[in-house]
Amino acid sequence: MPQLLVRNVNESLVRKLKRRALLHGVSAEEEHRRILKETLSAQRTKKRTLMDFLLSDDAAVHPEVELDLSRSRDIETHREIVL
Repeated sequence: MPQLLVRNVNESLVRKLKRRALLHGVSAEEEHRRILKETLSAQRTKKRTLMDFLLSDDAAVHPEVELDLSRSRDIETHREIVL
């Protein structure tokens, strides 16, 4: 069976993973497998807007994306963009 090695993981994430594994009564490795399976197998039922994405944890992996709300555009009349 293939293996996955994840390096340079933030220490606080490792603690959270271990805490979550303890709550579920499994090893951190098993919890990691469950999280990966659940996340990657989930089918999205609702299409997300760009604003939903930018405000989600998913956007954290894109540090080059900046949301500039200081523009003079009227945000109330924005058009919904579906990802």
